[in-house]
Amino acid sequence: MDFAQIGRIASLIKTNVGKVIVGKDDTVELMVIALIASGHVLLEDVPGTGKTQLAKALARSLDGTMKRIQFTPDLLPSDVSGINFFNQKLGEFEFRPGPLFAHIVLADEINRATPRTQSSLLESMEERQVSIDGETRMLEAPFLVIATQNPVENQGTFPLPEAQLDRFLMKLSLGYPSAAEQVQILKRYQQHDPLDQLLPVVGRGELLEAQHLFTQVRVSDELLQYIVQLAEATRSHADAALGVSPRGVRALMKSAQVYAALRGRDYVLPDDIKALAGPVWAHRILLRTRSRQQDQQVHALLVSILAATPVPTEVKLG
Repeated sequence: MDFAQIGRIASLIKTNVGKVIVGKDDTVELMVIALIASGHVLLEDVPGTGKTQLAKALARSLDGTMKRIQFTPDLLPSDVSGINFFNQKLGEFEFRPGPLFAHIVLADEINRATPRTQSSLLESMEERQVSIDGETRMLEAPFLVIATQNPVENQGTFPLPEAQLDRFLMKLSLGYPSAAEQVQILKRYQQHDPLDQLLPVVGRGELLEAQHLFTQVRVSDELLQYIVQLAEATRSHADAALGVSPRGVRALMKSAQVYAALRGRDYVLPDDIKALAGPVWAHRILLRTRSRQQDQQVHALLVSILAATPVPTEVKLG
């Protein structure tokens, strides 16, 4: 497989998801970048904009298993990870795997579960494993968590802590469709749900190969230093109480590598880094003063940092 094959896989997935999701090509591409980069995605938007449909369409485009968890206040950690139960017929304990044991896990309305249950995802998201009753069980690759949450409803919700937000490669939003797109949605869903007819277009082996190959995309020393300078600027900014972590630095590098590969290049450019700084970093930055316009203010902060940080003029590609 070469870098053109990564682009082919991405194109197949985007086309397939496009049969369900109308007019959100940029968001779908970011989802595919996260998938190839082995990163988790947090979808935050108002109800009814297609968050769950997007997650299901992406999952059905792959030849793998997918499980959905409806997060509620009474959900227990064992409901997510699994449990050892006593099998009376066999006279011994037997492990019953939870929905985490799938290739793609849809955590719907993740902020409705208690912090105790939310924390049951931490180990699996970072280390691709689950520890139950002192025994560690590895999760089969690929493993991707797609979580959704509603930003406007506060009653009965538990905000995700910074440690868990940092484990998501990207935080994305679909937004409302345009008037023309809404008409197209009505026509598409008038007689049947296109999600019901969606078939896999990419095999599990192909995806695993792509997840390995993208790491060979070259990132020059100058660009590595550029990413670090941007991250340090978020940490030292007067308006930021919490800046980008080292995990976030790695996340931007990996995302930029996939972004470059999708454009047929085996090297990263400064524009790749600039294009992905918002989706990869915005949810990792905590402002000193919180408000309802938090997201807009963080994005404005990132724009100002990108504008103020010198871009490498000479990038060695060899």
